[in-house]
Amino acid sequence: MSEIALKICIFGDGGVGKTTLVRRYITGAFEEDLKMSIGVDITIKRIEVNGFNVMLQIWDFAGEYDFRHLLPNYAAGAHGGIIAYDISRMATLTHIGEWLDTFRQTTSGSEFKIPILLLGCKSDLELSRSVSNDNVIEAVHNHNLDGDIECSAKIGSNVEDVFSKIAVLAIKSHKFL
Repeated sequence: MSEIALKICIFGDGGVGKTTLVRRYITGAFEEDLKMSIGVDITIKRIEVNGFNVMLQIWDFAGEYDFRHLLPNYAAGAHGGIIAYDISRMATLTHIGEWLDTFRQTTSGSEFKIPILLLGCKSDLELSRSVSNDNVIEAVHNHNLDGDIECSAKIGSNVEDVFSKIAVLAIKSHKFL
């Protein structure tokens, strides 16, 4: 069976937990004191999805405003996107529109619809939550996103599910199934 290569971009404000999540997914370990990403980090993981061998190319974008202009260049050829926010910082959810506009500058010309998943990071901070379920439902609807999921890199909840879900969406969107 041949392998499908999927380019998945993860983006959003700085400090929401993108890099920590990717590291947890790749290594299985939680790294608390990660340095800020500069530009983009690319990681590869091979998985099986619906009987397909998939090589996920995970492009983790720096969340600092100064690097946002790089996103359209790196997003070219993406099969899927993950827009991340921190459930304990409402501002990170309100900024997703700017990130999505930037991401879609490049991906809107694709012959396939590029699925984008809304990701609530740091679900272990439930007691500090400032983003409600209603806020998430509204964001998914208003930004025409393909679903949402919450995870915690710290305790490992839903980490695998995030990447499985976007892989399934990308495979269906690009008609590999």
